[in-house]
Amino acid sequence: MPSWPVLGKLRALRTSLRNMSKEKLYRVAFMAQGQVYEIYAREVGHGALFGFVEVEQLVFGERSSVVVDPSEEKIKSEFEHVKRTYLPMHSIIRIDEVEKHGPSKISKLKGGNVAQFPMPFYTPGDGKK
Repeated sequence: MPSWPVLGKLRALRTSLRNMSKEKLYRVAFMAQGQVYEIYAREVGHGALFGFVEVEQLVFGERSSVVVDPSEEKIKSEFEHVKRTYLPMHSIIRIDEVEKHGPSKISKLKGGNVAQFPMPFYTPGDGKK
């Protein structure tokens, strides 16, 4: 029979595993350098920098699989030591709350040679009142 401290630790572990399954997970798609990035993160918010979306706790797939996706490996190496990233608001395509994560990927931006022009979100008044 296990001792009481061990039972307490097992209960705490079971509770933390149960809470992990309830954690929110977000899929963030954004444009950068003519490509569409799709990453998964536990926290997404407006952050402290005006005009930027703060993305924290990035989640990547397990490396234990036999098949290796080169685009997922590229994005893992690009965000390898990143704790938090700030994405310009105008580069965000969409943010979805999902139940489980898929592969993070980088794909080519389709649609020809027309790019969106970055627009300011705040324009100061002209001074007339």
